Amino acid sequence: MADSNSAVETAGGFASAGSYDNLILEKNAQGVARLVLNRPESLNSLSGPLTLELSEAFDKLGQDSEVRAILLTGAGRGFSAGADLKAGTGGDPADWIRQYYNPLIIKMSQLGKPIIAAVNGVAAGAGFSLALACDIRIVSEKARFISAFIRIGLVPDSGLAYFLPRLVGLGRALEITATGEEVSAAKALEYGMVNQVVPAEELETASLVLANKLAQGPTYAIGLTKKILGEGLEKSLAEVLEMEAAAQHHAGKSSDFREGVTAFIEKRTAQFKGQ
Repeated sequence: MADSNSAVETAGGFASAGSYDNLILEKNAQGVARLVLNRPESLNSLSGPLTLELSEAFDKLGQDSEVRAILLTGAGRGFSAGADLKAGTGGDPADWIRQYYNPLIIKMSQLGKPIIAAVNGVAAGAGFSLALACDIRIVSEKARFISAFIRIGLVPDSGLAYFLPRLVGLGRALEITATGEEVSAAKALEYGMVNQVVPAEELETASLVLANKLAQGPTYAIGLTKKILGEGLEKSLAEVLEMEAAAQHHAGKSSDFREGVTAFIEKRTAQFKGQ
């Protein structure tokens, strides 16, 4: 979609940074981009157009040097109800998954910038997967997670089978996916699925405080850290040690490292640039 030239500021110091039909893209002066799934009439169900717009937006944000952290949330009373079943996928659902969902989830996983999910309500099916594909999850006390696939005779997709057992363990993941029962915000915190639960009225502020904090940090090093933590799950100890050394080689050449050391010596707060 074409970019918008609008600079109308919204709550939290955000201004429009793009023009989409099913998505709101905003940026603030602190280096945070906010992506809002904007189909509230369907609880932000993931239609083909919305998924393509989201993928395009992540491409854009990955290349935008001004953006150093990304906040993903949903408009209205839900995060995302998952696939838009009313619109239908047509044909083999695997084709839909490979065309729309898989490229998006991989893109999020490989993006060298932290992604925070602010889960404001229900996250079901592929919407559940989308929340788990983010790096950190702050959720409203009203949030609930539902692996709804089993309710219609399907299996988890969009990365749920990858992320969920890594967060909660294999047995708990099978229980959640095989029963299709909803997981409350409190249970999600207990299980290790989310990082923080806050009152509904505090979700926007709490998620923005964290996003701003990350965006002002050494985001080049944060991106490298995201990479080695994610890939390290599949590696041996010796391989992870080598990944750490290689990443440290790159981090040690960054201007953020030089600034961090200088600020430490001068006993002042470091001013990182994400470079």
